[in-house]
Amino acid sequence: MSAETVAATAYAAFLVACALGLDALGRHTHERSGRFRTQGFSYDAGLDLWVCPEGEQLRAFATDHRHRVARYRARPMICNACPAKDGCTDSEEGREIVRPMDPWPHSEAGRFHRGISVVLLGLSSVIALAGIFLTPSFPDLIPLGSMLTVSVLVGLRMARAFAAMLSGFPDDPGSTAARALTPPRSGAPS
Repeated sequence: MSAETVAATAYAAFLVACALGLDALGRHTHERSGRFRTQGFSYDAGLDLWVCPEGEQLRAFATDHRHRVARYRARPMICNACPAKDGCTDSEEGREIVRPMDPWPHSEAGRFHRGISVVLLGLSSVIALAGIFLTPSFPDLIPLGSMLTVSVLVGLRMARAFAAMLSGFPDDPGSTAARALTPPRSGAPS
């Protein structure tokens, strides 16, 4: 096997590993930041509300379609009288939690990481394909062909998921600044 084949295969494999690592790291960071923001609170999907460690309910009060988040807030009179308020919030309006409307990888950070991963997988495919065209011997074609197959299969899987994400990112095409913040359950989003 030639040195060029080894280098091209290793570099293509490195790019695939970087793409998968970047996607996994982005997912981990997204999930970790969500857990940090809501630590101690629990979400009831059936009732669409959060429950604080003291038992107070935070109900949805607004949906921000532009930023793709739902906002939940506890009643101010309950929060302000709570003995745990100092460690929970400094707001006189009550504790607020912001929940993303879109799961990973449809979030802003998810689209960013997934897009870079797709580009890296495309570069890996190009490198493996170039190695195949530049290598005349059969034994050199086996690792390059294998690497090309892996790059293309993983790339197509990620590209399909990336293409299925919101096309109007970061703004919904039909939204305007005046309609960006609306009360929940007040009709279909525009």
